[in-house]
Amino acid sequence: MSDIAQAATPLPPALESVALELYQKSKAEIFGLSQQEFIVIVWEVGQKYLPPTVTPPEVTEFYSSLRVEELALARACAAGNERAWEAFLIRYREKLYEIALHIAREDSAARELADSLYADLYGLNSRQPVRVSKLASYTGRGSLEGWLRTVLAQEHVNRYRKQKRFVSMEEEADEGTQFAAPEAQPVVAADPRLEGATDEALAALTSEDRFLLSAYYLDGRTLAEIGRMIGTHESTISRKLVKISKALRKQILAGLSRRGMSRRQAEEALAVDVRDLQVDIRSRLAQETAPVSFPEKKVQAQAGDGSTVT
Repeated sequence: MSDIAQAATPLPPALESVALELYQKSKAEIFGLSQQEFIVIVWEVGQKYLPPTVTPPEVTEFYSSLRVEELALARACAAGNERAWEAFLIRYREKLYEIALHIAREDSAARELADSLYADLYGLNSRQPVRVSKLASYTGRGSLEGWLRTVLAQEHVNRYRKQKRFVSMEEEADEGTQFAAPEAQPVVAADPRLEGATDEALAALTSEDRFLLSAYYLDGRTLAEIGRMIGTHESTISRKLVKISKALRKQILAGLSRRGMSRRQAEEALAVDVRDLQVDIRSRLAQETAPVSFPEKKVQAQAGDGSTVT
């Protein structure tokens, strides 16, 4: 991490003013993170989520709202700090199994699900030449327990998809079905500025937001099913989806404005079918999942003003 810290650009004054307070609150020193290293991590989170027009008070409020103690623990684990891993296991080992059992509803499946997550968190499933921990993607914007719950639920969905595709193809093969290559469909070119703004907005979503959108719009799961998976009432899921969709639309419109579009042009651009975009939306919404085909229906969400974001 020291190389990253040394290469970082100067920090904004609003972050510098609270840097020491954040570091002390995080207890990062216990896990071998220097103040400079930890503040660079926090700064990178801000770079990802703060809009260009944010005011200094809003910057201070954003950084002060981060779960810095959990962020320090997660990033120290990702860096391979043994003391951090010991603290993580003490705090979350039983909770992870309880969450997995709540999702999988069966003991052996729950243990398998939890064990697979441990491998991802430690970086054992990575195909990279060096160990890459999934914990490095935790940003501290929500609780670490909630983030772990979302990651477990996503892994459960991934397994369901793979099993469903495998069983379906196996059954059809047994019946003598011949699988022909799909015919190429003509592609209607969308404005590249819309593609860029959409990709930018999707990339800025939290892991929980990505999971909720993916489960509801791409996988077709009901509010009740999603609620059971993450231990939240379906009415809460509904409110969150409306809030996420409204915010996503706002971010895309802002992105189009930064790319030179007028408000009217941006509104017209949003009327495009999502399937015409050259943006891998499923890949953006999923967490390291293999892309699969889009469903036949349009992916839409209603915003607060009655319009739809596609």
